[in-house]
Amino acid sequence: MKIQNTDVLIVGTGASGLFAALHIPQDLRVLMITKGQVRESDSFLAQGGICMLRDEDDYESFMEDTLKAGHYENRRESVDIMIRSSQGVIRELMDYGVDFARKDGKLDFTREGCHSKPRILFHEDITGEEITSKLLQAVQKLPNVEILEQVTMLDMIEKENTCLGILARTEEGEHLGIQAEYTIFATGGIGGLYQHSTNYPHLTGDALAIAMRHGVELEHIDYIQIHPTTLYSKKPGRRFLISESVRGEGAKLYNAKGERFANEVLPRDVLTAKIREQMEKDGKPFVWLDMTVLGEKVILNHFPHIYERCLEEGYDVTKDWIPVVPAQHYFMGGIHVDRDSKTTMDRLYAVGETSCNGVHGANRLASNSLLESLVFGERAASSIVEHWERANRSAEEFSKLLQKTEVCVCRQEKDLADTYKQEVLGEIERERQAK
Repeated sequence: MKIQNTDVLIVGTGASGLFAALHIPQDLRVLMITKGQVRESDSFLAQGGICMLRDEDDYESFMEDTLKAGHYENRRESVDIMIRSSQGVIRELMDYGVDFARKDGKLDFTREGCHSKPRILFHEDITGEEITSKLLQAVQKLPNVEILEQVTMLDMIEKENTCLGILARTEEGEHLGIQAEYTIFATGGIGGLYQHSTNYPHLTGDALAIAMRHGVELEHIDYIQIHPTTLYSKKPGRRFLISESVRGEGAKLYNAKGERFANEVLPRDVLTAKIREQMEKDGKPFVWLDMTVLGEKVILNHFPHIYERCLEEGYDVTKDWIPVVPAQHYFMGGIHVDRDSKTTMDRLYAVGETSCNGVHGANRLASNSLLESLVFGERAASSIVEHWERANRSAEEFSKLLQKTEVCVCRQEKDLADTYKQEVLGEIERERQAK
Protein backbone atom coordinates (compact mmCIF):
# COMPACT_ATOMS: atom_id res chain seq x y z
CA MET A 1 0.00 0.00 0.00
CA LYS A 2 1.29 3.43 -0.94
CA ILE A 3 1.77 5.97 1.86
CA GLN A 4 1.78 9.69 1.11
CA ASN A 5 3.00 12.32 3.57
CA THR A 6 1.79 15.88 3.89
CA ASP A 7 1.79 18.70 6.40
CA VAL A 8 -1.92 19.47 6.11
CA LEU A 9 -4.57 17.12 4.73
CA ILE A 10 -7.90 18.64 3.67
CA VAL A 11 -10.65 16.12 2.94
CA GLY A 12 -12.98 17.94 0.56
CA THR A 13 -12.66 20.60 -2.15
CA GLY A 14 -15.65 22.84 -1.44
CA ALA A 15 -15.49 26.49 -0.45
CA SER A 16 -14.45 25.91 3.17
CA GLY A 17 -11.62 23.53 2.28
CA LEU A 18 -10.35 25.73 -0.54
CA PHE A 19 -10.38 28.86 1.63
CA ALA A 20 -8.48 27.00 4.33
CA ALA A 21 -5.87 25.90 1.78
CA LEU A 22 -5.42 29.50 0.65
CA HIS A 23 -4.52 30.49 4.20
CA ILE A 24 -1.89 27.80 4.80
CA PRO A 25 1.65 29.22 4.30
CA GLN A 26 3.31 28.08 1.09
CA ASP A 27 6.24 26.54 2.95
CA LEU A 28 3.84 23.83 4.19
CA ARG A 29 2.62 21.01 1.96
CA VAL A 30 -1.14 20.70 1.53
CA LEU A 31 -2.92 17.67 0.11
CA MET A 32 -6.60 17.96 -0.80
CA ILE A 33 -8.69 14.92 -1.69
CA THR A 34 -12.25 14.70 -2.92
CA LYS A 35 -14.64 11.77 -3.19
CA GLY A 36 -15.87 12.90 -6.61
CA GLN A 37 -14.66 15.42 -9.17
CA VAL A 38 -13.13 18.63 -7.87
CA ARG A 39 -16.17 20.72 -8.85
CA GLU A 40 -18.73 18.28 -7.39
CA SER A 41 -19.25 20.07 -4.10
CA ASP A 42 -22.44 21.69 -2.90
CA SER A 43 -20.55 24.99 -2.74
CA PHE A 44 -20.80 25.09 -6.53
CA LEU A 45 -24.58 24.67 -6.32
CA ALA A 46 -25.35 27.61 -4.01
CA GLN A 47 -27.61 29.99 -5.89
CA GLY A 48 -28.74 32.83 -3.66
CA GLY A 49 -25.69 34.67 -2.35
CA ILE A 50 -23.45 35.50 0.57
CA CYS A 51 -24.26 37.81 3.48
CA MET A 52 -22.19 40.82 4.47
CA LEU A 53 -22.44 43.28 7.34
CA ARG A 54 -23.42 46.52 5.61
CA ASP A 55 -22.23 48.83 8.39
CA GLU A 56 -22.21 49.06 12.17
CA ASP A 57 -25.90 50.00 12.19
CA ASP A 58 -26.65 46.65 10.53
CA TYR A 59 -24.93 44.56 13.24
CA GLU A 60 -27.83 44.15 15.68
CA SER A 61 -30.37 43.27 13.00
CA PHE A 62 -27.95 40.83 11.31
CA MET A 63 -27.38 39.16 14.68
CA GLU A 64 -31.08 39.08 15.52
CA ASP A 65 -32.06 37.75 12.09
CA THR A 66 -29.55 34.89 12.46
CA LEU A 67 -30.61 34.08 16.03
CA LYS A 68 -34.31 34.25 15.19
CA ALA A 69 -33.94 31.92 12.21
CA GLY A 70 -31.92 29.53 14.40
CA HIS A 71 -34.62 29.55 17.12
CA TYR A 72 -32.08 31.17 19.47
CA GLU A 73 -30.14 27.92 19.74
CA ASN A 74 -27.11 29.50 18.06
CA ARG A 75 -23.76 30.05 19.73
CA ARG A 76 -23.74 33.81 19.91
CA GLU A 77 -19.93 33.98 19.97
CA SER A 78 -19.73 32.12 16.65
CA VAL A 79 -22.38 34.34 15.08
CA ASP A 80 -20.47 37.41 16.22
CA ILE A 81 -17.24 36.07 14.70
CA MET A 82 -18.99 35.39 11.40
CA ILE A 83 -20.63 38.81 11.19
CA ARG A 84 -17.51 40.72 12.22
CA SER A 85 -15.40 38.79 9.70
CA SER A 86 -17.76 39.23 6.76
CA GLN A 87 -16.41 42.46 5.28
CA GLY A 88 -12.83 41.15 5.25
CA VAL A 89 -13.94 37.92 3.59
CA ILE A 90 -15.85 39.79 0.89
CA ARG A 91 -12.85 42.02 0.16
CA GLU A 92 -10.67 38.94 -0.16
CA LEU A 93 -13.15 37.25 -2.50
CA MET A 94 -13.16 40.29 -4.75
CA ASP A 95 -9.34 40.22 -4.72
CA TYR A 96 -9.64 36.67 -6.09
CA GLY A 97 -11.81 38.02 -8.89
CA VAL A 98 -15.29 37.18 -7.61
CA ASP A 99 -17.69 39.35 -9.60
CA PHE A 100 -20.59 40.44 -7.39
CA ALA A 101 -23.54 42.24 -8.95
CA ARG A 102 -23.33 46.02 -8.96
CA LYS A 103 -25.81 48.83 -9.38
CA ASP A 104 -24.68 52.31 -10.39
CA GLY A 105 -21.11 51.21 -9.76
CA LYS A 106 -21.76 50.07 -6.18
CA LEU A 107 -22.32 46.59 -4.77
CA ASP A 108 -25.93 45.54 -5.22
CA PHE A 109 -27.53 43.90 -2.19
CA THR A 110 -30.62 41.72 -2.23
CA ARG A 111 -32.83 40.33 0.53
CA GLU A 112 -33.96 36.77 1.25
CA GLY A 113 -36.31 35.08 3.67
CA CYS A 114 -36.04 36.12 7.33
CA HIS A 115 -33.60 38.95 6.59
CA SER A 116 -34.88 42.29 7.85
CA LYS A 117 -32.64 44.20 5.42
CA PRO A 118 -30.94 43.66 2.04
CA ARG A 119 -27.42 42.46 2.93
CA ILE A 120 -26.82 39.65 0.43
CA LEU A 121 -24.31 39.90 -2.40
CA PHE A 122 -24.85 37.73 -5.44
CA HIS A 123 -23.67 36.80 -8.91
CA GLU A 124 -26.75 36.15 -11.02
CA ASP A 125 -28.22 32.94 -9.55
CA ILE A 126 -24.92 31.02 -9.41
CA THR A 127 -23.15 32.78 -6.57
CA GLY A 128 -21.70 29.55 -5.18
CA GLU A 129 -20.20 28.61 -8.53
CA GLU A 130 -18.74 32.10 -8.99
CA ILE A 131 -17.09 32.09 -5.56
CA THR A 132 -15.95 28.47 -5.47
CA SER A 133 -14.58 28.43 -9.02
CA LYS A 134 -12.48 31.54 -8.32
CA LEU A 135 -11.17 29.99 -5.09
CA LEU A 136 -10.37 26.77 -6.95
CA GLN A 137 -8.46 28.68 -9.63
CA ALA A 138 -6.42 30.40 -6.90
CA VAL A 139 -5.66 27.12 -5.11
CA GLN A 140 -4.64 25.39 -8.35
CA LYS A 141 -1.96 28.05 -8.84
CA LEU A 142 -0.36 27.33 -5.47
CA PRO A 143 2.90 25.34 -5.71
CA ASN A 144 2.41 23.71 -2.30
CA VAL A 145 -1.09 22.28 -2.88
CA GLU A 146 -1.87 18.95 -4.55
CA ILE A 147 -5.45 17.88 -5.32
CA LEU A 148 -6.45 14.24 -5.80
CA GLU A 149 -9.89 13.47 -7.28
CA GLN A 150 -11.97 10.30 -6.86
CA VAL A 151 -10.24 9.45 -3.57
CA THR A 152 -12.58 8.26 -0.82
CA MET A 153 -11.73 8.45 2.88
CA LEU A 154 -12.36 5.04 4.46
CA ASP A 155 -11.21 5.59 8.02
CA MET A 156 -9.06 7.74 10.25
CA ILE A 157 -5.70 6.79 11.69
CA GLU A 158 -5.43 7.95 15.29
CA LYS A 159 -3.69 7.15 18.54
CA GLU A 160 -4.34 8.54 22.02
CA ASN A 161 -7.00 10.91 20.68
CA THR A 162 -4.62 12.39 18.12
CA CYS A 163 -5.35 12.27 14.39
CA LEU A 164 -2.36 11.05 12.39
CA GLY A 165 -4.00 10.87 8.97
CA ILE A 166 -6.41 8.64 7.08
CA LEU A 167 -6.84 5.47 5.09
CA ALA A 168 -8.36 6.16 1.65
CA ARG A 169 -9.27 4.33 -1.56
CA THR A 170 -8.27 5.60 -4.99
CA GLU A 171 -10.35 5.54 -8.18
CA GLU A 172 -8.51 2.38 -9.17
CA GLY A 173 -9.65 0.69 -5.96
CA GLU A 174 -6.23 0.72 -4.32
CA HIS A 175 -5.71 1.69 -0.72
CA LEU A 176 -3.76 4.84 0.08
CA GLY A 177 -2.41 5.86 3.47
CA ILE A 178 -2.07 9.60 4.05
CA GLN A 179 0.05 10.67 7.01
CA ALA A 180 -0.57 14.29 8.00
CA GLU A 181 0.54 16.62 10.75
CA TYR A 182 -2.92 18.20 10.77
CA THR A 183 -6.18 17.12 9.12
CA ILE A 184 -9.23 19.17 8.17
CA PHE A 185 -12.54 17.45 7.44
CA ALA A 186 -14.41 19.54 4.85
CA THR A 187 -16.56 16.75 3.43
CA GLY A 188 -19.85 18.61 2.99
CA GLY A 189 -23.32 17.60 4.03
CA ILE A 190 -25.51 14.49 4.18
CA GLY A 191 -27.89 14.90 1.23
CA GLY A 192 -26.91 11.53 -0.20
CA LEU A 193 -28.71 9.88 2.71
CA TYR A 194 -32.08 11.13 1.44
CA GLN A 195 -34.30 10.27 -1.49
CA HIS A 196 -35.06 13.93 -2.23
CA SER A 197 -32.22 16.38 -1.75
CA THR A 198 -30.60 19.36 -3.45
CA ASN A 199 -27.16 17.90 -2.62
CA TYR A 200 -24.82 15.75 -4.67
CA PRO A 201 -25.64 12.08 -3.95
CA HIS A 202 -22.05 11.18 -2.98
CA LEU A 203 -22.24 13.46 0.09
CA THR A 204 -23.26 10.82 2.60
CA GLY A 205 -21.78 11.98 5.90
CA ASP A 206 -18.87 9.51 5.95
CA ALA A 207 -16.83 11.87 8.12
CA LEU A 208 -19.57 11.79 10.77
CA ALA A 209 -19.55 8.00 10.94
CA ILE A 210 -15.76 7.94 11.10
CA ALA A 211 -15.76 10.61 13.82
CA MET A 212 -18.31 8.63 15.87
CA ARG A 213 -16.23 5.46 15.60
CA HIS A 214 -13.22 7.30 17.01
CA GLY A 215 -15.00 9.08 19.82
CA VAL A 216 -14.99 12.56 18.29
CA GLU A 217 -17.88 14.61 19.67
CA LEU A 218 -20.81 15.44 17.39
CA GLU A 219 -23.43 18.15 17.91
CA HIS A 220 -27.06 18.58 16.86
CA ILE A 221 -26.88 16.02 14.06
CA ASP A 222 -30.67 15.88 14.02
CA TYR A 223 -30.79 19.52 12.85
CA ILE A 224 -31.46 19.07 9.16
CA GLN A 225 -32.86 21.86 7.04
CA ILE A 226 -35.44 21.27 4.35
CA HIS A 227 -35.51 23.84 1.55
CA PRO A 228 -39.12 24.83 0.91
CA THR A 229 -38.88 25.35 -2.85
CA THR A 230 -37.24 22.86 -5.20
CA LEU A 231 -38.54 22.16 -8.68
CA TYR A 232 -40.98 19.25 -8.53
CA SER A 233 -40.09 16.37 -10.80
CA LYS A 234 -40.91 12.69 -11.09
CA LYS A 235 -37.38 12.03 -12.32
CA PRO A 236 -34.89 10.40 -9.90
CA GLY A 237 -31.78 12.25 -8.75
CA ARG A 238 -30.83 15.59 -7.21
CA ARG A 239 -33.62 18.17 -6.94
CA PHE A 240 -33.07 21.56 -8.58
CA LEU A 241 -33.27 24.35 -6.02
CA ILE A 242 -35.34 27.46 -6.70
CA SER A 243 -33.37 30.06 -4.76
CA GLU A 244 -34.85 31.88 -1.80
CA SER A 245 -33.79 35.06 -3.59
CA VAL A 246 -36.67 34.46 -5.98
CA ARG A 247 -39.14 34.83 -3.12
CA GLY A 248 -37.08 37.61 -1.58
CA GLU A 249 -37.53 39.55 -4.81
CA GLY A 250 -41.30 39.06 -4.66
CA ALA A 251 -42.31 35.72 -6.20
CA LYS A 252 -45.58 34.33 -4.79
CA LEU A 253 -46.71 30.91 -3.60
CA TYR A 254 -50.16 29.63 -4.56
CA ASN A 255 -52.25 26.60 -3.65
CA ALA A 256 -54.16 24.44 -6.12
CA LYS A 257 -56.86 27.14 -6.36
CA GLY A 258 -54.33 29.86 -7.17
CA GLU A 259 -54.60 31.46 -3.72
CA ARG A 260 -51.70 32.67 -1.59
CA PHE A 261 -51.43 30.65 1.62
CA ALA A 262 -48.24 31.87 3.35
CA ASN A 263 -45.78 34.71 3.72
CA GLU A 264 -43.10 33.79 1.19
CA VAL A 265 -40.18 35.10 3.29
CA LEU A 266 -40.89 33.10 6.44
CA PRO A 267 -37.97 31.12 7.91
CA ARG A 268 -37.34 27.98 5.88
CA ASP A 269 -38.56 25.49 8.47
CA VAL A 270 -41.77 27.44 9.06
CA LEU A 271 -42.48 27.88 5.36
CA THR A 272 -41.71 24.22 4.69
CA ALA A 273 -44.32 23.22 7.27
CA LYS A 274 -46.92 25.50 5.67
CA ILE A 275 -46.19 24.14 2.19
CA ARG A 276 -46.51 20.55 3.38
CA GLU A 277 -49.76 21.41 5.15
CA GLN A 278 -51.08 23.00 1.94
CA MET A 279 -50.00 20.01 -0.17
CA GLU A 280 -51.98 17.76 2.15
CA LYS A 281 -55.05 20.00 1.91
CA ASP A 282 -54.79 20.11 -1.88
CA GLY A 283 -54.00 16.43 -2.26
CA LYS A 284 -51.11 17.42 -4.53
CA PRO A 285 -47.37 16.57 -4.38
CA PHE A 286 -46.46 20.24 -4.94
CA VAL A 287 -47.62 23.86 -4.69
CA TRP A 288 -47.21 26.59 -7.28
CA LEU A 289 -44.55 29.31 -7.39
CA ASP A 290 -45.27 32.37 -9.49
CA MET A 291 -42.14 34.14 -10.75
CA THR A 292 -44.00 35.99 -13.51
CA VAL A 293 -44.73 38.82 -11.06
CA LEU A 294 -41.01 39.70 -11.07
CA GLY A 295 -41.10 40.66 -14.71
CA GLU A 296 -39.04 39.32 -17.60
CA LYS A 297 -36.16 41.77 -17.11
CA VAL A 298 -35.53 40.79 -13.46
CA ILE A 299 -35.88 37.08 -14.24
CA LEU A 300 -33.45 37.10 -17.16
CA ASN A 301 -30.89 39.36 -15.44
CA HIS A 302 -30.99 38.02 -11.87
CA PHE A 303 -32.13 34.42 -12.39
CA PRO A 304 -30.95 33.36 -15.86
CA HIS A 305 -29.90 29.84 -14.86
CA ILE A 306 -33.15 29.14 -13.04
CA TYR A 307 -34.94 30.38 -16.16
CA GLU A 308 -32.89 28.07 -18.40
CA ARG A 309 -33.23 25.01 -16.16
CA CYS A 310 -36.99 25.43 -15.82
CA LEU A 311 -37.24 25.86 -19.58
CA GLU A 312 -35.51 22.49 -19.96
CA GLU A 313 -38.29 21.02 -17.80
CA GLY A 314 -40.98 22.63 -19.95
CA TYR A 315 -41.72 25.76 -17.89
CA ASP A 316 -41.19 29.34 -19.07
CA VAL A 317 -41.02 31.17 -15.73
CA THR A 318 -41.65 34.51 -17.43
CA LYS A 319 -45.11 33.15 -18.32
CA ASP A 320 -45.78 29.98 -16.32
CA TRP A 321 -46.15 29.09 -12.67
CA ILE A 322 -43.84 26.25 -11.65
CA PRO A 323 -44.52 23.33 -9.27
CA VAL A 324 -42.29 23.33 -6.19
CA VAL A 325 -41.82 20.92 -3.29
CA PRO A 326 -39.65 20.86 -0.13
CA ALA A 327 -36.45 18.74 -0.21
CA GLN A 328 -33.52 18.08 2.14
CA HIS A 329 -31.08 20.91 1.68
CA TYR A 330 -28.68 21.75 4.50
CA PHE A 331 -27.15 20.19 7.58
CA MET A 332 -26.84 22.47 10.62
CA GLY A 333 -25.37 19.81 12.88
CA GLY A 334 -22.10 17.98 12.47
CA ILE A 335 -18.76 17.41 14.15
CA HIS A 336 -18.56 19.66 17.21
CA VAL A 337 -15.91 22.37 16.85
CA ASP A 338 -14.83 25.41 18.84
CA ARG A 339 -14.43 28.99 17.63
CA ASP A 340 -11.28 27.97 15.71
CA SER A 341 -12.86 24.91 14.06
CA LYS A 342 -10.95 22.49 16.32
CA THR A 343 -12.67 19.19 17.09
CA THR A 344 -12.38 17.26 20.34
CA MET A 345 -9.54 15.25 18.82
CA ASP A 346 -6.02 16.70 18.69
CA ARG A 347 -4.78 17.79 15.26
CA LEU A 348 -8.23 17.33 13.72
CA TYR A 349 -10.35 20.23 12.46
CA ALA A 350 -13.75 20.32 10.73
CA VAL A 351 -15.19 23.10 8.59
CA GLY A 352 -18.17 23.88 6.41
CA GLU A 353 -21.28 21.74 6.48
CA THR A 354 -19.34 18.87 8.08
CA SER A 355 -18.86 20.90 11.26
CA CYS A 356 -21.13 22.41 13.89
CA ASN A 357 -19.75 25.65 15.29
CA GLY A 358 -23.15 26.87 16.44
CA VAL A 359 -23.62 29.66 13.90
CA HIS A 360 -26.85 28.28 12.45
CA GLY A 361 -28.62 27.04 15.56
CA ALA A 362 -31.63 24.91 14.75
CA ASN A 363 -32.29 26.48 11.34
CA ARG A 364 -29.92 28.26 8.96
CA LEU A 365 -30.59 31.83 7.89
CA ALA A 366 -30.50 32.14 4.10
CA SER A 367 -27.08 32.93 2.57
CA ASN A 368 -25.18 32.52 5.83
CA SER A 369 -23.72 29.18 4.73
CA LEU A 370 -21.08 30.40 2.28
CA LEU A 371 -19.99 33.12 4.68
CA GLU A 372 -19.81 30.75 7.65
CA SER A 373 -17.83 28.20 5.62
CA LEU A 374 -15.25 30.76 4.54
CA VAL A 375 -14.87 32.45 7.92
CA PHE A 376 -14.33 29.22 9.82
CA GLY A 377 -12.27 27.62 7.06
CA GLU A 378 -9.84 30.50 7.41
CA ARG A 379 -9.90 30.19 11.20
CA ALA A 380 -8.96 26.51 10.95
CA ALA A 381 -5.94 27.39 8.82
CA SER A 382 -4.95 30.24 11.14
CA SER A 383 -5.21 27.97 14.18
CA ILE A 384 -3.02 25.33 12.53
CA VAL A 385 -0.39 27.95 11.74
CA GLU A 386 -0.59 29.42 15.24
CA HIS A 387 -0.18 26.04 16.95
CA TRP A 388 2.12 24.49 14.36
CA GLU A 389 4.26 21.76 15.82
CA ARG A 390 5.44 18.57 14.23
CA ALA A 391 4.28 15.44 16.00
CA ASN A 392 6.83 12.98 17.28
CA ARG A 393 5.32 10.13 15.28
CA SER A 394 7.56 7.90 13.20
CA ALA A 395 6.71 6.60 9.75
CA GLU A 396 7.05 3.10 11.16
CA GLU A 397 4.44 3.76 13.86
CA PHE A 398 2.02 5.23 11.28
CA SER A 399 2.56 2.26 8.98
CA LYS A 400 1.71 -0.22 11.74
CA LEU A 401 -1.46 1.65 12.70
CA LEU A 402 -2.39 1.96 9.03
CA GLN A 403 -2.02 -1.78 8.45
CA LYS A 404 -4.14 -2.54 11.49
CA THR A 405 -6.85 -0.18 10.24
CA GLU A 406 -6.69 -1.65 6.75
CA VAL A 407 -7.32 -5.14 8.11
CA CYS A 408 -10.44 -3.90 9.92
CA VAL A 409 -11.71 -2.00 6.88
CA CYS A 410 -11.10 -4.89 4.49
CA ARG A 411 -13.43 -7.11 6.52
CA GLN A 412 -16.35 -4.79 5.78
CA GLU A 413 -15.25 -2.70 2.79
CA LYS A 414 -17.84 -4.16 0.45
CA ASP A 415 -20.65 -2.83 2.64
CA LEU A 416 -18.74 0.04 4.29
CA ALA A 417 -20.55 2.88 2.50
CA ASP A 418 -23.95 1.48 3.43
CA THR A 419 -22.78 0.77 6.98
CA TYR A 420 -21.67 4.38 7.41
CA LYS A 421 -25.02 5.59 6.05
CA GLN A 422 -26.96 3.45 8.48
CA GLU A 423 -24.79 4.51 11.42
CA VAL A 424 -25.35 8.21 10.68
CA LEU A 425 -29.09 7.80 10.09
CA GLY A 426 -29.33 5.72 13.26
CA GLU A 427 -27.57 8.40 15.31
CA ILE A 428 -29.82 11.10 13.84
CA GLU A 429 -32.86 9.09 14.87
CA ARG A 430 -31.46 8.49 18.38
CA GLU A 431 -30.93 12.23 18.78
CA ARG A 432 -34.51 12.88 17.72
CA GLN A 433 -35.92 10.26 20.07
CA ALA A 434 -33.88 11.66 22.96
CA LYS A 435 -35.66 14.99 22.54
